[in-house]
Amino acid sequence: MVKYNSRTLDRTFAALADPTRRRILAQLTGGDRCVTDLARRYDMSLPAISKHLRVLEKAGLLRRRRYRRDGRIHEMQLQARPLKQAAQWVEEYRRFW
Repeated sequence: MVKYNSRTLDRTFAALADPTRRRILAQLTGGDRCVTDLARRYDMSLPAISKHLRVLEKAGLLRRRRYRRDGRIHEMQLQARPLKQAAQWVEEYRRFW
């Protein structure tokens, strides 16, 4: 059995538990997007969507890049490593299905 970082797995599964965060990840499979573009698709305030993005960042599922000289534009990029680790963890239990 492979050893996993339980904090990473816990954060990944907690982030994936929310449907809004799963939809955000699905959007990012098509490429990087700025925060305001992501927020437009939801009936939420920018601070509310930012909270979801912070949860995804904390789980390592997103990376934020600031660009423009003033740093006001933030672009989000999907990071697959935590998903891969979660998938490997789940795979170990496939024999019980």
